Amino acid sequence: MSFQYVREIPQPKDILAAMPLPADLVAVKKKQDQDIRAVFTNETKKFILIIGPCSAHDEDAVCDYISRLARVQAEVRDKIIIIPRIYTNKPRTTGIGYKGMAHQPNLQEEPNIVEGINAIRRMHLRALKESHLPAADEMLYPGNYPYLEDVLSYVAVGARSVENQAHRLTCSGLDIPVGMKNPTSGDNEVTLNSIQASQAPHVFSYNRWEVKTTGNPLTHAVLRGAVDYHGLAVPNYHYEDLVMFAESYQKRGLLNPSIIVDTNHANSSKKFSEQPRIAKEVMQSRQHSSLLKSMIKGFMIESFIEEGAQKVTENVYGKSITDPCLGWKDSEKLIRELAEMV
Repeated sequence: MSFQYVREIPQPKDILAAMPLPADLVAVKKKQDQDIRAVFTNETKKFILIIGPCSAHDEDAVCDYISRLARVQAEVRDKIIIIPRIYTNKPRTTGIGYKGMAHQPNLQEEPNIVEGINAIRRMHLRALKESHLPAADEMLYPGNYPYLEDVLSYVAVGARSVENQAHRLTCSGLDIPVGMKNPTSGDNEVTLNSIQASQAPHVFSYNRWEVKTTGNPLTHAVLRGAVDYHGLAVPNYHYEDLVMFAESYQKRGLLNPSIIVDTNHANSSKKFSEQPRIAKEVMQSRQHSSLLKSMIKGFMIESFIEEGAQKVTENVYGKSITDPCLGWKDSEKLIRELAEMV
């Protein structure tokens, strides 16, 4: 075997016992989860913004950014629910490059999964304590979910993972909203199949246990654009694309049909400054279609303190080291503008 067993990873119960979620924050998160759920079940007309850096590589900068979001949330709370992106795993197309804080908590040191798991839980706890905002993270490794299960209010499954059975079955056991992104090919049927699989009950092997799930009725679609065989970005946020997808979605008869539009990635061709324009176009599209108005529940937006991206070695505070992000000034402006359009 070519595996080298480096260090044993502690069980989730041991990590959670060492860093428990305080009782007052349990109550805060429960209330936030109820508010978020109400959006997906059409009990409220509030709009969701899942917003934050492409990858959360610096705890201080992430918590600073989220505290800024909390101040804006207080202003727009009647219209918008802000869910900070605290993405601690970074999928890589070729497998090469920075894989997120869960993998490499210190950018100047070698990867350390045990330290990474501790670091991401510590960051999530701090962010919730300082902001009282619920958090979203991406499920890159299904087995890591139990380490954060009590602090996450939203989970995203990425374009490269959405067809994976382990992700689909794991999500069927979650009691929070899960966004299934369309695959990089843009195949809508893959997205809808993934939602259907995750809404169904299953029996499967998970973290050394045989488990049973009841299905997750809050699993929904995230449209992030596609890439054609020439490597060119193909957006799927335009009116005709949204209507076509919504009609196909509706025909499936799935529970709580909902769409989140990702304004970056292939939809913007990674031109981060296009995100406000894309979001506003989608808001206009909602006004022209009752179907879209009922189904489109929010956006995913990549944003950080400083706009753009940097190399890992540059060490600019509050600037992405992966995909380029919208800066704080433009993000704050966009949140307020979207609140007026809801």
